[in-house]
Amino acid sequence: MVAPLLELLSLLLILAVSPEPTIAAHSKPKPFRPLTPLRMQALLRRHGRSSSSQGSKLVAAAADGTAANPFTAHYFPQELDHFTFTPNASMVFYQKYLVNDTFWRRPAGAGGAAAGPLFVYTGNEGDIEWFATNTGFMFDIAPKFGALLVFIEHRFYGESIPFGNNSDNSAETMGYLTSTQALADFAILITSLKQNLSAEAAPVVVFGGSYGGMLASWFRLKYPHVAIGALASSAPILQFDYITPWNSFYDAISQDYKSESLNCFSVIKATWDVLDERGSDDKGLLELSKLFRACKTVKYADSIGDWLETAFTYTAMVDYPTPANFLENLPAYPVKEMCKIIDGFPANADILEKVFAAASLYYNYTGDLTCNQIEYEDTETTHVLSGWGWQACTEMIMPMTTSNESMFPPSTFSYDESSDACFQSNGVRPRPHWITTEYGGYRIDKVLKRFGSNIIFSNGMRDPWSRGGVLKNISSSIVALVTEKGAHHLDLRYATKDDPDWVVEQRRQEVEIIQGWIDRYHQDMA
Repeated sequence: MVAPLLELLSLLLILAVSPEPTIAAHSKPKPFRPLTPLRMQALLRRHGRSSSSQGSKLVAAAADGTAANPFTAHYFPQELDHFTFTPNASMVFYQKYLVNDTFWRRPAGAGGAAAGPLFVYTGNEGDIEWFATNTGFMFDIAPKFGALLVFIEHRFYGESIPFGNNSDNSAETMGYLTSTQALADFAILITSLKQNLSAEAAPVVVFGGSYGGMLASWFRLKYPHVAIGALASSAPILQFDYITPWNSFYDAISQDYKSESLNCFSVIKATWDVLDERGSDDKGLLELSKLFRACKTVKYADSIGDWLETAFTYTAMVDYPTPANFLENLPAYPVKEMCKIIDGFPANADILEKVFAAASLYYNYTGDLTCNQIEYEDTETTHVLSGWGWQACTEMIMPMTTSNESMFPPSTFSYDESSDACFQSNGVRPRPHWITTEYGGYRIDKVLKRFGSNIIFSNGMRDPWSRGGVLKNISSSIVALVTEKGAHHLDLRYATKDDPDWVVEQRRQEVEIIQGWIDRYHQDMA
């Protein structure tokens, strides 16, 4: 899951390096503009990427409001660098992981019952508690399998910080934050845990959503001797290079709103020109600050544009069929509810009042906020070495543009200008083609058919990240489960009595497939 994010971006994501949707006339796209430290930090704060408290607030309750299954926290001494033998490589940091053994079928010794499987969540960009409490599917199915549940925190997030408070001080420390290091962390921790539990023969299935889903699928490909299968939900592993059309993400969001109401889509599309015009001077910015109930007078109309774009984007991502508080407290089918708000205004009403009311559904559905934090003070102007900001400026380069058909202002993307912006912010230049070199992606159907196995790629087409996912079966054991009305890793959430039949069926298929993997594993072992 993309941390609030999206998902989390992720956000997730991944908005930190995607082209800034500029507030401009729709007839002519504005070129890519460098991502300033101010906007980067505002995005990270707003999306929850750098929040260390988000997980702790959610430990006591699951995302659907039910009591969360308990887990215990543990800390594993993890080596800093798995791929070199330099003096720093053997430095140890303590990687956090959570365990729930309520339903685990423990090994019974010689001639006894085999140990139950390990279901492992490959943590992504945030506190691991946050993912554990939002991945109820694993808790729901653990009794059937007699599974031990393990949630591993990603290095440089939550409490798994190699250099403590100095972790984000420089590129020298942040350089150890890579997906390959994270995968190696998972492999070493899982192997050691199985040995300590005398469960070396227990099968392992990895789970993940969003970036965590990408990691789960890559883990199965890189460490097939550690995990027998992977459930990769909403995993945009094809959102790199030129594999997926760059405009697909924002076009998908636009289609979500258009499918609910053409008027709703048209109002949002017309917003940016009005916002640009009315925020062109200090008087206009003051009036906009009052209209949008900003906690402080905004300095840039773009800030309000970012605030609105965040609301519309993330609401589309989490367009769940039941109420949820994954990113914010939201009702069922929040895109439909947003459009109802816009359509409920008289045709001649102020267009900005319409979109403010709609965005307030995302930010303030409970009515608790008295003002909106639209802009943040720039407390660190020289660099933005936050975890996801670093990853999005090194290897997680997902090019995005907005087309004239989108409800967002047109924008372009440039690898060169993105590189310059990241160098200015972080002091390093991206390796935009590294992910496809390391994990593949081009002609994935033909490549994985030849050597891969046991991966479920699940996607909901309401989720804009689905366009960068695997949407067709690759082989009999690498399958794509696609739901027309599904949203961002909906299948990984707790089951509720109000779940529509198609969600219930999707999860049933996943359980059946995982059961097949485990049965085949035990047959092979026998």
